[in-house]
Amino acid sequence: MPIDSDFTPGSTIGIIGFGAFGQLIARHIRPYFRLCAYDPAPGLQPIAESLGVTLTSLEMAARCPVVVLATPVGRLQEIVDAVAPHIRPGALVLDVGSVKLGPADIMRRGLPGHAEIVATHPLFGPQSAREGIAGLKIAVCPIRGRGCFRLAAFLRHQLRLNVIMTTPEDHDREAATVQGLTHLIAKVLVQMEPLPKRMTTKSFDRLLEAVNMVRHDAPEVFAAIERANPYSPGVRRKFFELASALDAELADGPL
Repeated sequence: MPIDSDFTPGSTIGIIGFGAFGQLIARHIRPYFRLCAYDPAPGLQPIAESLGVTLTSLEMAARCPVVVLATPVGRLQEIVDAVAPHIRPGALVLDVGSVKLGPADIMRRGLPGHAEIVATHPLFGPQSAREGIAGLKIAVCPIRGRGCFRLAAFLRHQLRLNVIMTTPEDHDREAATVQGLTHLIAKVLVQMEPLPKRMTTKSFDRLLEAVNMVRHDAPEVFAAIERANPYSPGVRRKFFELASALDAELADGPL
């Protein structure tokens, strides 16, 4: 019999991957659900206890009514292969990666047909969510089943997120500019440090705020945004071509 994958208070959610983003998820959904998590990294027990999360085996986390894959995009294939035998009929499985075309395909091909699948991308991270997540954006891509609508309702009404229903292709096309350029520029500016701090303009201060929001992201996040998104190379090429043309224009222009 299919299990209840509704987002009903008190049901259990399994989080696979309990790094910075898995912990952020737990912090905001713990008032509504029982939580268990799997992560082989050492030293997570105190953090899990403080968040009311039970650390468990991968098999137990994968057998929950709702399973959140909060692992790096580059590891998603191996994680899907590992959890697939344990996913129960009617369970809802979702990822939270920064790229959607590849992960959606991996989950569609690798997860059993009796699982419902949603590809999601919270358009925020631990830094930008420091003051709360109400009003922040999350992309939700239906892949298989109708669980996406229950998920979207929970995100809107309980977490008060701004839910954007989209497709993996449309997501990646827009994210290649929105995230790709942000992280690219931030990476360059960090390498130019130390930057001025005394005589700064408001616009420069805002630019540094954007840099600081992503400077501590795991290297896997940057790699996913720039390499796993099929639209990112084209955006980078256009950006550098325009920057190069502007540089040449300034070099050749009158003093």
